[in-house]
Amino acid sequence: MGGNSPCASCKLLRRRCAKDCVFAPYFPSDDPHKFAIVHKVFGASNVSKMLQELPIHQRADAVSSLVFEANARVRDPVYGCVGAISYLQNQVSQLQMQLAVAQAEILCIQMQQEPALPTNTHHHHHHHLQIDHHHSDEKSLLFQTSNLNNLPQYLNFASSASNVIQDPLKRESLWT
Repeated sequence: MGGNSPCASCKLLRRRCAKDCVFAPYFPSDDPHKFAIVHKVFGASNVSKMLQELPIHQRADAVSSLVFEANARVRDPVYGCVGAISYLQNQVSQLQMQLAVAQAEILCIQMQQEPALPTNTHHHHHHHLQIDHHHSDEKSLLFQTSNLNNLPQYLNFASSASNVIQDPLKRESLWT
């Protein structure tokens, strides 16, 4: 790390890059934007203080965290990282809803195919469902009668709800 090739931070701050420069290992001269954005958001002296207070093995992680936070703050000056986190949380809840809808559809298909099953059990004398003895029959019967009719409305509700989830945070373009 000779004085002939200063690191990105020393280059930006127009100072000589010392051998023991705290920035040099983390802000190489070939990536000037990385330090510029951290300096803009946190200030070089704060970053220097932070790095010097940390043990060396934690400094690289701290720098990548600072770079991430600075980028988030520049993209979204009000919410910063919190904006990114809440956007991702919304995406997670949307995907969970889609998963629930898919599972409901699978269940629905299984229920429609299930009436074929009782034909395997020939030892029953009665042809009607013996609800008292077979819990699975009871469940499927209840599901078929009450839920199958309501499922399309549920699916419509779920898809409209997922659109609503997206609206509060119009940040898709920023984080994708």
